[in-house]
Amino acid sequence: MGKESSKKVSLYASLQKGILGLILVVTFSFLISTYFIADKEQKNYCKRESESVLKTLSSNIYSDIHKYIELSRIIMTEENLVEFLRADADSVDIGMINDARYGVMNVLNVTESVDGVMIFREDMIMVATNRFTYEYDYELMGSDEWKKDIYDGKGSAIVTLNSNKVASKVDKRPLVTVARAIYDIDSQERTGVMLLNISNILFDKMLSQLGYRNICIMGEDGTYLAGNRSYTQFLDKDIAPGRITYKDVSFEGDKMLLSSTRVSDYPIIVMRLAPYSTEGTPYSFIYVLLALLMIFIVMVFFVSGFIRKNITDPVLLLSESMDKNKRTGELKKVDAQMPSDELEMLKEDYNSLIDHVNELIDTLIDKEKTLQRAEMRVLQEQIKPHFLYNSIETIGFMALDAGAENVHEALETLGSFYRNFLSKGDREIPLSREIWIVKDYLALQKLRYGDIMDDEYDIAEDTLQIVVPKLILQPLVENSIYHGIRQKGEKGIIRISSRLENGDLFLTVRDTGVGMSSEEIKEILSTDNKADRSEADSFGLWGTIQRIRLFEGEEDIVKIESEVGEYTQIEFRIKAK
Repeated sequence: MGKESSKKVSLYASLQKGILGLILVVTFSFLISTYFIADKEQKNYCKRESESVLKTLSSNIYSDIHKYIELSRIIMTEENLVEFLRADADSVDIGMINDARYGVMNVLNVTESVDGVMIFREDMIMVATNRFTYEYDYELMGSDEWKKDIYDGKGSAIVTLNSNKVASKVDKRPLVTVARAIYDIDSQERTGVMLLNISNILFDKMLSQLGYRNICIMGEDGTYLAGNRSYTQFLDKDIAPGRITYKDVSFEGDKMLLSSTRVSDYPIIVMRLAPYSTEGTPYSFIYVLLALLMIFIVMVFFVSGFIRKNITDPVLLLSESMDKNKRTGELKKVDAQMPSDELEMLKEDYNSLIDHVNELIDTLIDKEKTLQRAEMRVLQEQIKPHFLYNSIETIGFMALDAGAENVHEALETLGSFYRNFLSKGDREIPLSREIWIVKDYLALQKLRYGDIMDDEYDIAEDTLQIVVPKLILQPLVENSIYHGIRQKGEKGIIRISSRLENGDLFLTVRDTGVGMSSEEIKEILSTDNKADRSEADSFGLWGTIQRIRLFEGEEDIVKIESEVGEYTQIEFRIKAK
């Protein structure tokens, strides 16, 4: 009783240590989780705030630019401009150009923040408002390079930057440009190109009205448009339209959240830099977690006592019964009484396991006996080698002295066959020796039965030294002769082949005999050792299949294909060694 008491106290002490460790782990996990939850909520709050600001600002920018796109559509229909674009080059004069410019300016009077409008005819005669506040790249202007993306738009508005590089402000102020190709409304022929430049003052006013001070608006090429210029260092040009990206950055020594988005498919990127703050910290949620932690600790101590009384002590009783089995070395069922249904179920499961293990042991013993019987049958087929060799050699010399050379050659073949057949008692031999046994066997059968068959070989070179169980091909060849070719009554062919595939050796024996029915194939492939199965069957095809199954330790290692009256093909799969 003292020993039993000591075991129970030791197990309970371990349980107490485990519970104490659990409390420490849970408490530590609570603190870590609280930190990460608070940190995550702060970041999520900051992201949600940034998302709201960026979506609002992007929507406003998109809406304003869309108004200027509509304005460019109205400008295209101004009658003086249409007349200017349709006129022949010879009829265009300064008066027509001024009329077109004044017509455009009249349209612009209804809006603001348009810095200037440039219209180029196909012959590059230009009408421009605020012309002298711009510097022009005449070399680029004379090429089609700057017009390619505009022409690709087929009349649709294209939003670009700084007059599509063909012109820039004298004071270097940045511009957002609405560009489009102009087509004649009647002929649908292209008559020119329009560039409508929007001043960046539009974005400054927008930020001022919305009260945003931690915003930077830039072009995708790095052009600063409005907002905090010091944020330009964080520009990411690869932002997808409509998507907001977030990135932790360090700015002026503080860790901050950088949020960036592209305005629709325009080359305009909006960035917001915001510090993390305690806003968004879920204090109420943390207080609930703390209360749950205290309840958990109280419950753990209660459960500890319950486990000791209802589980630990009964398990010790079950363990002692199992240990008794271990000491005696016998697999016997546990007969101890359990105090609960659950532990009784555990005991029954253990007893079921003992029954299953005993069944497996019996099965292994039966398989070993079957293998030993098969090997004994092979040994019974053998003749004492030294006496047999000497007798064959003596008879051979006698036949040679008598001039019976054919008899001598037959005896030589028989001697070679039995030397390889016996193989010095080896259970496994190289495939090359197994093939040699088959060749000698077939040579002897041809002496007996005459020219009733031909044998063919397709043996892969890389398979010759692979080790196989002795006498796995000869019984198959014998089966092909006696149950296939001879019964057919005409000359047949026995073909033996081998190949190596995915680390497995495949051996195939094919004959052109009478074939097998599906019922015969099913019977041969059966693993059931029926009482009426003859001893010859055990040594023949069925026995060979069983022997290889035992050798390989698996069932699915043989495949039989046959057509009655045509052929039979048997294929083995053996692990290459």
